[in-house]
Amino acid sequence: MNIRSILLPTDFSECGNYALSYAASLARTFKASIICLNVIEPIVPTVGYSGMTEPMPIADIAEQMEDSAERELPKLAECDECSGLNVEEVVAHGEAASEIVRVAKERAVDLIVIASHGRTGLGRILFGSTAEAVVRHAACPVLVVKPPPIEEGHQ
Repeated sequence: MNIRSILLPTDFSECGNYALSYAASLARTFKASIICLNVIEPIVPTVGYSGMTEPMPIADIAEQMEDSAERELPKLAECDECSGLNVEEVVAHGEAASEIVRVAKERAVDLIVIASHGRTGLGRILFGSTAEAVVRHAACPVLVVKPPPIEEGHQ
C-alpha cells in the first residue's frame, strides 16, 4: 500500500476536526501530503418567511461562508499536528459528498479521512450521512473516524 496523498474534508466542527489527528498521523507514517477540503453547500431560501427578523441576502451568506473557509483552513494547516507536513487548502462549492468524491478523483488521492458525526435515527434521516455517501461513491479507500464517546454529564 502506497499512500502519497490524503484528502481531509472538514466542516470545521469539533467532530470534523477530530479526524485531523488521524490524517496527520497517517501522513507522517506514509510521508504523504494532506489536502484539507471545505465544501460550501448551496443555500436554499426558506419558504414561509415569518418577518420576525430581516432576511440576510443569500449572496451575503455565501460570501461569509467563503470568508470563513479562507480564515479557518489555514488554521488547520498551521496547527501543531500538521507541523512539517505538506498541507494544501481547497474550497469547493456544491453538495458535500459529491464534491468530496469529485476532488478525490481529480486529485487522485490515495485515501480519504472523514469524520462521522455519529448521527443515528431521525437525525440521520433528516441530515443524511455525508460520510456514508462518500464511502459508497469514492474510488479510493475511506477511513471514517467516529467521534469520541460523550462522557456522562458532558452533553
